[in-house]
Amino acid sequence: MTTTTTLSELTGDYVIDAARTRIGFVARAALVSKVRGRFDDFEGTAHLDGDDPSRSGVGLVIRAGSIATGTDKCDDHLRSGDFLDVEEHPTITFASTEVARLDGTRFRVTGDLTVHGVTAPATVQFELTGAGSDPRGDFRVGFRGSAVISRRDWGVSWGRFLIADKVALEFEVAATRRP
Repeated sequence: MTTTTTLSELTGDYVIDAARTRIGFVARAALVSKVRGRFDDFEGTAHLDGDDPSRSGVGLVIRAGSIATGTDKCDDHLRSGDFLDVEEHPTITFASTEVARLDGTRFRVTGDLTVHGVTAPATVQFELTGAGSDPRGDFRVGFRGSAVISRRDWGVSWGRFLIADKVALEFEVAATRRP
């Protein structure tokens, strides 16, 4: 894949390539270790406007039950009513409300994040990591992003002495432009 030379070349509507995208998280647990995990089932779309990033937008739907830490017991507990309560709240959603270019290839995306049935604002810093046409001629973009959120802002407050309040979200996103 080649690197795009101008942001205006990015303009278009995209769909997230779930096979090449990772949505992960890290939280401190029991004061000495970290719980790392990811979500395996999600879909998303984006409209990118390279000439005016403020006219860009992102939408993401994550199946909360797809949480995976590599430990079944931990995953089951995270899916329970103590944390995500996936029976009552099967999806986690994000809908952008503002996109701002910070500098050359860095952007701030702010939006409404809904977790555990609670909607609150969240901001993710993204960096464009690459763009260009693949061998089949599909135009792709890649972004890396991160955010730190307080799980209590979304009503996820169980285990406040065992699990830290702050959760780091990590994004490695690949998206393909729609024809």
